[in-house]
Amino acid sequence: MILQGLLQRMEYSCVRGSADIEITDLVYDSRKAHKGSVFVCIKGAVVDGHTFVSQVCEAGAAALIVQDDVTAPEDVTVIKVADTRLALAELSAAYFGHPAEKIKTIGITGTKGKTTTTYMIKSILEHAGYKVGLIGTIETIIGDEHIPAVNTTPESYVIQESFRKMVDAGLDAVVMEVSSQGLMLHRVGGFTFDIGIFTNLEPDHIGPNEHASFEEYLQCKAMLFRQCKLGIVNADDAHTEKLLEGHTCEIETYGLSEKADLRATDMELIKGKGYLGVKYHAKGLVDCPVEIHVPGRFSVYNSLTAIAVCHHFNVTVENIQSALRAAKVKGRIEIVKVSDDFTLMIDYAHNAMSLESLLSTLKEYDPGRLVCLFGCGGNRSKLRRYEMGEVSGKMADLTIITSDNPRNEEPQAIIDDIKIGIGKTDGKYVEIADRKEAIRYAIANGQPGDVIVLAGKGHEDYQEINGVKHHMDERELIAEVLEELK
Repeated sequence: MILQGLLQRMEYSCVRGSADIEITDLVYDSRKAHKGSVFVCIKGAVVDGHTFVSQVCEAGAAALIVQDDVTAPEDVTVIKVADTRLALAELSAAYFGHPAEKIKTIGITGTKGKTTTTYMIKSILEHAGYKVGLIGTIETIIGDEHIPAVNTTPESYVIQESFRKMVDAGLDAVVMEVSSQGLMLHRVGGFTFDIGIFTNLEPDHIGPNEHASFEEYLQCKAMLFRQCKLGIVNADDAHTEKLLEGHTCEIETYGLSEKADLRATDMELIKGKGYLGVKYHAKGLVDCPVEIHVPGRFSVYNSLTAIAVCHHFNVTVENIQSALRAAKVKGRIEIVKVSDDFTLMIDYAHNAMSLESLLSTLKEYDPGRLVCLFGCGGNRSKLRRYEMGEVSGKMADLTIITSDNPRNEEPQAIIDDIKIGIGKTDGKYVEIADRKEAIRYAIANGQPGDVIVLAGKGHEDYQEINGVKHHMDERELIAEVLEELK
């Protein structure tokens, strides 16, 4: 492979040597540098790749991609760019043969709803016969291969490598979560999305290691709509107009308002034996009744987004309807059928804001009792424990306090902190440190009309204790408890 070929679509200057050289590999981790490789000096929050120049040159690197001046041996080519993170994305796209040009790419950004919406889109398109890959918070899916996620939006090299594998596996499309960090750090640079989606925006991810301000957070999200062919956006979100300033794509809208190109009317909450859901009529770009067995108003928005996307794949109304009825996302208001009398679900809500949002949604269904089982992680902020305790104490009819990744702390000490928060309310609670026993208590004492939510773990399948991750999947615990209660 000739370095010049990888640089074709980039702006750069060759400050040392020649770009017309053979290279063996593209690397951005200094430990992986070897003879003939090209090393990209990434400036991270903690580590600066430029400081490893002598190390990678000793390992035999043939070329360096830099944004700062460096001292390197005379036989090493030095290419200078404005931003090495963007360069890594562009180089990775070229290195893997620009795979995004051979598969339909769908990117979803927003504060909430990204994970659920990616799975809904995947479900509908697969019902219609398409082969669809996925990259997101929980996992990357390439055919039958499921790879657990490290970041919501992986590094650009990993994204392009995944796209290449998807193309080679004969996939037709990929749907992926695009975080504000992923946009800011150019992880999705080097290609243009076919469809970009905006769900909603709330103050989040603002702090020392994330975004300096809400304005920066919004501006990062907005980058997607200068990097896609079609933008599908939430007409009802207060920030949509600001987000679209300077957009370069065509725009379609969805929402509940009359002005939306695709809108939901006649929305109605529904309750069945052991499940909760919502139904409505979709009008505009698509005209059909829709029923989803996932509770809450946000499920309407998530499903509208999925319908708006699948409309561009000429999916039939029948496929849309059947796929949405069956749609299920691991750990996101995931209903697990245990009884006709009450509803049990698993959700990832692991802070006060997400727990309050979840419990508010469930209270709209007027449950006999709302039962909330949760714990808090060890070696983390005590404030989160107080806040979650207070939210559950105020909103749930019964709180079951248990363990959730105690790490290096005593589970009872964490429970005692949660009780301080509950103590500010009149809420009833029981404490059962062993999570399986807590789940057994919830199921064994379930009453007709109850809605029971197991909060905090979601898609996680482990419990971290004293630095060791022990396998623990709540779905398996529920199955064991049901078997033992027979």
